[in-house]
Amino acid sequence: MQSNRNNSLDPISICNWRWAYFLDKTIKGFSVFQPSPYPIENDFLLKESFFGSRSNPKKVILETWGLKTRKIRQARCACLQAGEITSVMNLVISPFNNYDLPFFGADFVTLPNGHLIALDLQPALKDDQIHTQYFLGKLNSIHANWQSKLPLGGDIPSEARQYFSPGFLWTRIPLGESGDKLISQVIKPAFDDYLNFFLDLVVNAKRTSPERSSHLLNGQKQYMRYRAEKDPARGMLRGFFGDLWAENYINNILFDLQ
Repeated sequence: MQSNRNNSLDPISICNWRWAYFLDKTIKGFSVFQPSPYPIENDFLLKESFFGSRSNPKKVILETWGLKTRKIRQARCACLQAGEITSVMNLVISPFNNYDLPFFGADFVTLPNGHLIALDLQPALKDDQIHTQYFLGKLNSIHANWQSKLPLGGDIPSEARQYFSPGFLWTRIPLGESGDKLISQVIKPAFDDYLNFFLDLVVNAKRTSPERSSHLLNGQKQYMRYRAEKDPARGMLRGFFGDLWAENYINNILFDLQ
């Protein structure tokens, strides 16, 4: 199909997409950094498909937003809507490796049995105090404030824990009025706090040495390889758009630092 989006900074056009507030906040936050589009091929800027019965087909649409700045290698957001079945925002912001910055990650998913909310500033080098000491203290404070207002999301796989910070906000909330209230009163301001803190870190980040940059790059690549290999959306993307397209999207767009 012919995409009606010309580059990754063009606005997302999904009608009534549940997570639009969060992408709008991200776009506004990065506007001060003179962003330019992140290069994304047309076939990944907008993708549509249909699912369900032939007599009652349902439309699924996926649009990808992205940018880059002087300090941010890639900020990208996968925005998916599949009728009443699911609504997804997968946002990852990746710094250049010559700045001692964490990743920013937000994964918000609506499923028939509830909303899954994951929010974090994920270190590239979790056990490296040079990398973590300047942000974990405040991040933990932000996390404690908002996680206390939310139900816990449950256990996460042990192999995944090395890629999350102690400030990982993780919750499962119900559909309906009670869940909408939590999104409005807790998730939105929590996201704002995490994002604003990350943007402050970007503003204040200084270039590191070549040796340090190489060390950070190794950590970033390990993180990206893990995310690509274990992406929980793989089955859904394959079902909607086919195996080949899904694998190209995961490895060459979502987690492209190999």
